[in-house]
Amino acid sequence: MARSKGRPDGLTHEDGTRAVELARDSVRAFVENGRREEPGSMRDAFYDRSGAFVRLETATGRGQLRGCAGAYDSPRAIEEGNRRLGMAIVDAAIEAASEDSRSVVTPPELDSIAVTVFVAETVTETSTPADDVEVGHHGVAMEGRGNAGWMFPTVPVDNGWGVYEYLDRTARKAGLSNDAWMDDDVRVVTLDGPVFAENDPGGSVQRRFG
Repeated sequence: MARSKGRPDGLTHEDGTRAVELARDSVRAFVENGRREEPGSMRDAFYDRSGAFVRLETATGRGQLRGCAGAYDSPRAIEEGNRRLGMAIVDAAIEAASEDSRSVVTPPELDSIAVTVFVAETVTETSTPADDVEVGHHGVAMEGRGNAGWMFPTVPVDNGWGVYEYLDRTARKAGLSNDAWMDDDVRVVTLDGPVFAENDPGGSVQRRFG
């Protein structure tokens, strides 16, 4: 297993709250004005180079996924990415709110959407995914045969998946066959880091994992 370096060290709850606020502000600026939010002055951790992922869900009824995107879209891109965390959050938030993710978020929806941010502090390659992936702890990314994809770490927990279903569904999301993660020509990495989520749209933030 190969562990990548250079990830932010020890994001605090205050950092997580700021990360979620930055993602929300970025979505609002993009949806309402078509402009890009600038991170501004933040704690040193936001200047480290890291992968960031943003998930948008409606908080009404049973809830609906409105967008989910990462600043990088493959294991290699996550490892080699040179965007600072603050910029990565902005990029992921804009993509999650745009048609590149699912469908464009509209201004009337903004106050009913809850924001979650996942920061990939450590990226670890694994040749034995079923043994190394921990549901409730790891995000997963994989690539092979010209395809790539990843899965947010909260998804298997919220849906009651075991590790095999988690890996199968991540492979399918990456455009691969269900069990492609077992093959030597498919690269699998675990993504380890904190997940910060709004309890309600625009409300308090909890640290779910990490």
